[in-house]
Amino acid sequence: MADPVIIINAPLIPPPVKHQAILAAFDAVPQGFSALLINDHDPKPLLYQLDAEQPGVFAVEYQERGPSRFAIVVTRN
Repeated sequence: MADPVIIINAPLIPPPVKHQAILAAFDAVPQGFSALLINDHDPKPLLYQLDAEQPGVFAVEYQERGPSRFAIVVTRN
């Protein structure tokens, strides 16, 4: 895997804009490149939202699975 073009440290993003900001960052990832999402909990709802809004556009691979840190590589197909 190549280095991600974007690293998103989700706990630092204010809650009212968190999902919107993360989804906008994913939209900025060029085809064939990845973003690394770091979070303090499993972001399943966000990943479900991403897949619902853009089905099949992104591949998701967990690098770390908690309990207090989750690291997920999100790659634009």
